[in-house]
Amino acid sequence: MSDHTIVRAGVRSLIDEHPGMTVVGETRSRVEDLGSIQDRPDVILIDLDSSNGNGHEYLASVIKTMQPACVLVLTSRRDPELYQRIAQQGCMGVVLKDEPIEVLLKAIERVSAGEIWFDGSTMAGVLRDIKHTNGSKLDGEAAARIATLTKREREVVILMSEGLKTGQLAERMFISETTVRHHLTSVFDKLDVADRFELVFYAYKHGLAPPPPR
Repeated sequence: MSDHTIVRAGVRSLIDEHPGMTVVGETRSRVEDLGSIQDRPDVILIDLDSSNGNGHEYLASVIKTMQPACVLVLTSRRDPELYQRIAQQGCMGVVLKDEPIEVLLKAIERVSAGEIWFDGSTMAGVLRDIKHTNGSKLDGEAAARIATLTKREREVVILMSEGLKTGQLAERMFISETTVRHHLTSVFDKLDVADRFELVFYAYKHGLAPPPPR
């Protein structure tokens, strides 16, 4: 999604040339134009620089309207505070426009798989904000859900909160990537979270994982 025709055309060309990826539609930076896309996308790539100054409202609308699609932001702005704000809104990652195309393609693949494409400092800032806003009190419902987790599932949650990817989790736990995914599916169901992004927030908020360093 971009108001810049050249940006849309360039990104489409690059993605369509990559095996396993297909662009199912493109629109200007207007939420109402999403209705013209017939196939539901797995990932929505948004050019935040072309949102006419209302980027946060626009981004929030897209995330709400297009669930469960994952949203990845493309921008030229190097602004950690901006990254924290869009992460809090539910965006799964950000890619700078001056990065190599390989970085964009890798980010799309990771986000499509439910992983987060933010650096550690961004996530630490987001999680600290959530801790400050919500406090650390564990409500009865959360306690009941957490009690259903096995020891192995708790280990998966802790390691994922440290930023480990699927392959790294498998290596650290001496299990296969398939087994890691099975554990994650079970954890998502038990904690009623939709993806790894929500899981990290949930884990920090309810004390399942240690807070990021200040």
